[in-house]
Amino acid sequence: MKYLSLFGLGFVGFTFTIASAHAELLVPKAPQTGPNDGRIAYVVARMLEQNHYSQQPFDDGVSKKFFNGYFEGLDPQRVHFIQSDLADFASLSTNLDNLTLTSSGTADVSPAFSIYSRFLTRIEERVTYVDELLKNPANFDFSADERVLANRKDEPYPADLSEARALWKQRLRSEYLQEKLARLDDKKKNAKDKPETDPTKVEDKETKPESEQIAEKLSKRYHRSLTSFREWDGDDVLQAYLNSLAHVYDPHSDYFGAAAAENFAIGMNLQLFGIGAQLSFTDGYCTLEKLFPGGPAAKSGKLEEKDRIVAVAQGEGAFVDVVEMNLNKTVRLIRGEKGTSVRLAVIPPVEDGPRRELTLVRDEIKLEDQAAKGKIIDLPTTGDKSVRIGVIDLPSFYASFDGKSKSFTSPDVEKLLKKFVEEKVEGVILDLRRNGGGSLEEAIKVTGLFIKEGPVVQVKTADPNRRKMVHNDLDGEVAYDGPLVVMTSRFSASASEIVAGALQDYGRAVLVGDSSTHGKGTVQNLNPLRRWVTAATPTATNDPGEVKMTISKFYRAGGASTQLKGIMPDIVLPSWVNYSKEIGEAALENAMPWDTISSARFSRLDLVDPFLPELARRSNVRVSASPEYTYIREDIERFRKRQEDKTISLKEAERVREKAADEQREKLRNKERLTRKEPEAKVYEITLKLADQPGLPAPVSKTNAAPATLANATAKAADADDADAEEKPPFVDASLVEAQNILIDYIGLLNKRSLAATAAAAAPAK
Repeated sequence: MKYLSLFGLGFVGFTFTIASAHAELLVPKAPQTGPNDGRIAYVVARMLEQNHYSQQPFDDGVSKKFFNGYFEGLDPQRVHFIQSDLADFASLSTNLDNLTLTSSGTADVSPAFSIYSRFLTRIEERVTYVDELLKNPANFDFSADERVLANRKDEPYPADLSEARALWKQRLRSEYLQEKLARLDDKKKNAKDKPETDPTKVEDKETKPESEQIAEKLSKRYHRSLTSFREWDGDDVLQAYLNSLAHVYDPHSDYFGAAAAENFAIGMNLQLFGIGAQLSFTDGYCTLEKLFPGGPAAKSGKLEEKDRIVAVAQGEGAFVDVVEMNLNKTVRLIRGEKGTSVRLAVIPPVEDGPRRELTLVRDEIKLEDQAAKGKIIDLPTTGDKSVRIGVIDLPSFYASFDGKSKSFTSPDVEKLLKKFVEEKVEGVILDLRRNGGGSLEEAIKVTGLFIKEGPVVQVKTADPNRRKMVHNDLDGEVAYDGPLVVMTSRFSASASEIVAGALQDYGRAVLVGDSSTHGKGTVQNLNPLRRWVTAATPTATNDPGEVKMTISKFYRAGGASTQLKGIMPDIVLPSWVNYSKEIGEAALENAMPWDTISSARFSRLDLVDPFLPELARRSNVRVSASPEYTYIREDIERFRKRQEDKTISLKEAERVREKAADEQREKLRNKERLTRKEPEAKVYEITLKLADQPGLPAPVSKTNAAPATLANATAKAADADDADAEEKPPFVDASLVEAQNILIDYIGLLNKRSLAATAAAAAPAK
């Protein structure tokens, strides 16, 4: 769980009545230590030290990381605490271990509350200063060449309050400009939507100047955040504190207080009415951490993981600003009755990325929406010939029972493969690009559909002897033995990495995709604390929470860990994600290392390695000549420059020019896409129900809607310009197109080898 940065680049907001705002600041509220807090902290620390996979003692080294992590968890952008704050608490840096693991079995958690109190003071000072700045419109002139550092997480804390105020002012100016540009976009959109005006109609007009409207919005946002932090109670402080300790051990270990544990349990239950997304509070923004397959967010094709929600509206109602809003309150705005609509205003992870709006209809995430789906595609080749392939989109490895029906991944995939064989497909693509994991047992069984038998994954446990368990496919059956391509991305994680790694180790499939998968190669379990913590007083909470802790590590059949490095494909396709420093396990603080163990015993197949050089050569030729990949390479270069620059301009004219250039670029691309004369492929959608029926359904027509796989930035930019486009070209899934071409090449090479082997066997002996 990521904690609560007060102001990322997007911190903004408070009540605009300055007098009452100052009055609010005169009444500080300090959370108090709870009667169970010391015991809870002691037990959490002991469990992490003794039971975490790393077996790392809670010593001075861990204490120092714990100390720094708590400061960074409260202030990840390093804009609130100043150097003297760290100096005042410096004696704790290597002493938190002694204060936590005491002989009495009760920790001293006073550092958590003392540091938080100082943090709250700095926030109050920032809000007071912002109040003063917003009174003077002269502070918001954007004609000069000025740039602001977008991400300060690796920068030093401000030297003193004077330097902190300079940062606060610069960031407020950036937020003001961002809001001003968003309003400019809204005006353009409204002008396109309503080109004709009725002179007899009286239009509603804002009575306040734009500068005052923006100032009021930012003021409310800052004060909302201040109120949110001042409403923290002792449980909130303790959770932030112990989370910082858990994250020293690895980023997937957490401490959940009672309320957070309940929310975590709700989040794991996908039978909810909403948009089908896992949300986090990161640097002041409600961030999309995961899109659940089959949910409205994923189905829209217009959202991606790490997008940030900045405002929420109910139906046709007015938008409510949610930057710096408490995450629980934001979630309550997004959730609602099935069939009702919610509008979201969203910005991408790039700080100066365009704001866009979309409408989603709340729905229940049904089991069938998460299930495997198939397509049979007849792809034209030379002359009048075509190649028939099958594509399986597998969003997760599910094993669930909802009270009415059972749903398991492996029999569903087997059913689709059986249909593919019946319809005489010549090759299969298994698409794991948006598969974040799931059931280990189902991952092993799915792997077994493509190999006869043998080890699929090895697991090392947290016990001191480091026991190694080998999980095998034992059925001796193969559902499909033909040419196979597996597609992966940086968002393929955990169980999907196990399947991809095993099929690569066996030489069973050609892996195609991003430069690596996510790299999440660890297993966590939940440990309720009730057994070790009893209520200290009759009024104390009877639920001390629970610890989510890493207890095991995955290794491939060949012995390499899937942790950190993930799975590297045989053929890497161009993608901006390949260059992102913010996506994947390696981007997480204190990620566990990659390592190897001894290989399990298995027999490799000779189905891939002989053909890889030629497959890669042909793919490189196609990608180099592809107009779509030309656009992708251009996008990569822009992304790399933005990422390396780390700053964004505060010159309004420059930002307007940049946006106009982006829009013009997209118009020209769409115009070119519409001129392409590409061979028509026939696509047959094969659901699990249709897989049991004879024959094929009618082919589907081309669509402008992006599939619920990785909707790229290009498609989203085109969506943003819908109002100005006469005709929109169909969405192009460039990675899938190239994977299909690789599969066609692979089929041809395998057929040649088979023909050569047959000819050699038939030749007379000499």
